[in-house]
Amino acid sequence: MPNPSATMRLFCLPFAGGGASAYRGWGQALPTVELYPVRLPGREARLGESAFTVMRDLVESLADEIVPYADKPFALFGHSMGALVSFELARALRRRGARPPAMLFLSAHRAPHLPLRRLPLAGMNDAEFLEALRRFGGTPPEVFAHQELLDIVLPTLRADFTLCDGYRHVPEAPLDCPFILYAGRQDSEVSPAEVEAWGEHTTQGARLRLFPGDHFFLHSNRDLLLRAMASVLA
Repeated sequence: MPNPSATMRLFCLPFAGGGASAYRGWGQALPTVELYPVRLPGREARLGESAFTVMRDLVESLADEIVPYADKPFALFGHSMGALVSFELARALRRRGARPPAMLFLSAHRAPHLPLRRLPLAGMNDAEFLEALRRFGGTPPEVFAHQELLDIVLPTLRADFTLCDGYRHVPEAPLDCPFILYAGRQDSEVSPAEVEAWGEHTTQGARLRLFPGDHFFLHSNRDLLLRAMASVLA
């Protein structure tokens, strides 16, 4: 959102199946930035568009959109899938010679060179896939209770996990911006050590902050997370 007094823009990338609404209200808690929640295809106002299933295609499309906004310093925040997208987006911008992000906030995702610990979800049948989603958390319970809602969200969720599970890290030079790393103490999907390993991919250092909560601590401990981010951005 436009904020003439802001010194930085903050682009927020969603988790798998999530949308820009996950960051509703963040602007009030982060008054020093212009907040831009990224609206990906396949959800919310872009529900009629097909979600991306290949990381490179997604980040090249996002780079096209973000380059015109790079006239001011900016940072990227991504939670879970969004962290991986943020990292690859920063690398795509570098390949174009565009302004790099001032910092990356990478939350609740293992470092990109580490292997996937769980079974890939993309090839599961619907019953197996839905059970895996329940274990993840993050999907509102009412979605599982209504077939009509499931029919709407399942294609995008499957596309997002196809994108994540099909990702293969290609080594490049480390990025020249600091990484702010966030992890949940009770997250069964990714350990703090796996998040801390992002530090291998920056020349400017990485700081890990742990929060109470599981994989979706950005919901359960939203205020604590936003206070931590505000202190960094200030």
